[in-house]
Amino acid sequence: MSSELLDALVLLEKEKGISRDVIIEAIEAALVSAYKRNFNQAQNVRIDMNLERGTMRVFARKEVVDQVFDARLEVSVEEARRIDPNYQVEDVVEMEVTPKDFGRIAAQTAKQVVTQRVREAERGIIYSEFIDREEDIMTGIVQRQDSRFIYVSLGKIEALLPINEQMPNEHYKPHDRIKVFLTKVEKTSKGPQIFVSRTHPGLLKRLFEIEVPEIYDGTVEIKSVAREAGDRSKISVHSENPEVDPVGSCVGPKGQRVQAIVNELKGEKIDIVNWSEDPVEFVANALSPSKVLEVIVKEEEKATTVIVPDFQLSLAIGKRGQNARLAAKLTGWKIDIKSESDAREAGIYPVDNEKLLSFDEEDELGEE
Repeated sequence: MSSELLDALVLLEKEKGISRDVIIEAIEAALVSAYKRNFNQAQNVRIDMNLERGTMRVFARKEVVDQVFDARLEVSVEEARRIDPNYQVEDVVEMEVTPKDFGRIAAQTAKQVVTQRVREAERGIIYSEFIDREEDIMTGIVQRQDSRFIYVSLGKIEALLPINEQMPNEHYKPHDRIKVFLTKVEKTSKGPQIFVSRTHPGLLKRLFEIEVPEIYDGTVEIKSVAREAGDRSKISVHSENPEVDPVGSCVGPKGQRVQAIVNELKGEKIDIVNWSEDPVEFVANALSPSKVLEVIVKEEEKATTVIVPDFQLSLAIGKRGQNARLAAKLTGWKIDIKSESDAREAGIYPVDNEKLLSFDEEDELGEE
């Protein structure tokens, strides 16, 4: 048994990266526990394993005392000196107490410990591999589903796709291949647990990185993403290179790049707009596809009032306010949309830049 165990430990060290010494320590600790459990012993014992010679021996450690009160833990001076004349009171004597049938128990215990350590090591390897892939995209295969999750195989492990992270316009069937976004990797007593999403804005961002080489190499940067999964999304893009059209790069020749992403997301509409440092320009772009006449910015409130032609008001707001809502998420600005006629009635359009003086400024001019 010992030679087979030694070979197994060498193999585990190579294949699983588990130190042989770590496993031997664990086996020795387990054998101590097994000895006490199987032989109803309370001694302080030590296991001596010699894998090369194929021996496993149990030694009871007893303290040398003048008067013995517990023979399991103590030994008299006289008895100790029969073993070695040099023993003194308070010394510790080791006496072999290996049971006859301890080999069978040892083999069974060693097997259990090795199996447990291998399982722990594999879990650790899987955790290390997937913790580095948090907020990344992977392709998985749908396995099964219950009332709370869809279980997606990622090869070495099954990931959990919760109901609230599933796209409303999708129906998942076993063996379907889907791309998922890894939102969280947790270490639990049963091994790593991985949660994935189909609705996370990060999924859209990663899909563009895959399909658009200019984004992958950093020539084009995705500045922000706003998404209502399964229905519509908006992304803002920018390039420091004036010769590169960031929107055109994302759309691709004949719309092939963006269409591949739309297909992956089962028809989700995607608006791609130019990012700008100027909130006037950025907000106007974000409300695409509607035309914008004017954007009035209130910096202190981080709010804007947007004037659009009367016939484009419903387009700017969108179905159930979706276009305006996504534009606000994309830009980080509050957006109040008014039609041209309402803005004229309110006296805020057309904007006369020469008359845009605050009351304080007008008072100062009057005092002069």
